[in-house]
Amino acid sequence: MAIVVYDGFTPFELGVACEVFGDDRWVPPGDPWYRLFICGDTSTPVTADGGFQILVPHGLDRLASVDTVIVAPTYRPGDVPESVFEALRQAHARGCRILSLCGGAFVLAEAGLLDGRRAATHWAECEELARRYPSLSVDPGVLYVDEGDILTGAGSAASIDLCLHIVRQDYGSEVATQLARQLVVPPQRDGGQAQFIEQPLPALDSSNLFADTVAWLQEHLDEPVTVEDLAVRSAMSPRTFARRFVATTGTTPYQWLLRQRVQLAQRLLETSDLSIEIVAEKSGFGTASNLRKHFGQMVHTSPQAYRHTFQDRSASSPRSRRRRYPEAGLDE
Repeated sequence: MAIVVYDGFTPFELGVACEVFGDDRWVPPGDPWYRLFICGDTSTPVTADGGFQILVPHGLDRLASVDTVIVAPTYRPGDVPESVFEALRQAHARGCRILSLCGGAFVLAEAGLLDGRRAATHWAECEELARRYPSLSVDPGVLYVDEGDILTGAGSAASIDLCLHIVRQDYGSEVATQLARQLVVPPQRDGGQAQFIEQPLPALDSSNLFADTVAWLQEHLDEPVTVEDLAVRSAMSPRTFARRFVATTGTTPYQWLLRQRVQLAQRLLETSDLSIEIVAEKSGFGTASNLRKHFGQMVHTSPQAYRHTFQDRSASSPRSRRRRYPEAGLDE
């Protein structure tokens, strides 16, 4: 294996790759493991995003003799040398497996290796990746995308998930699970990157046409509401209301309401010990099955799994819940 680094690389992902593929101390003596090479365009020190420097022991010519190339992320993709792109293209052309960690997808895209493919990167960078390279399909909700010869990882910690996936492919589930225990991480995480994404809806000031309607709606998320009801409150016909709402907020009234209800459900799951059935009622979904359906579509995991991951164990008292979320009826 070869890890390609350049000025501006981020050290976390480099550390993950070195820990997984470069350390064979946990493998029984005599068992095969990876040979890892850190490569770059120059023999001079490479400066990390954190400001420190490392010496790169191998040049890009090493990519011609490895089976897998790992592309490190960088916050300065515009500064990556053309020689790196060319070395990656040549490695791919001869059948080398290539994977990017986090923002390394920008490097692969610039090299033209993601054209027509599905790819992942950090959720905060998905929109920018899609804008810069419209020929690829960005999936913001997953931890990694496996396209066979090219694999792309999502946000920083998803590098661990992708690296374990590679070990699972090469050595099987038992070995990957043993390594996960060594790293003190789950062998495979539930859900995807979507559960970590912040998706604030457009803020509407008091002069906005729908400000009063939206403010009322946020206080009545647990009640049955139709587009016709909202149109009446806005003194418009349902068709005019729906059209103007999309033009103002960028989304339909139904999707806006759905997103708000999912976000309320997320807060309740994080900060209370209410049953899934009660969370469904308080957030306006009515039934647990309806909550699971829409929650899964938007967050890519189940309400129970989300609670297990994100619940604040110290904020589960009734007093705390009443104080923080009166709009959910928790002050009664």
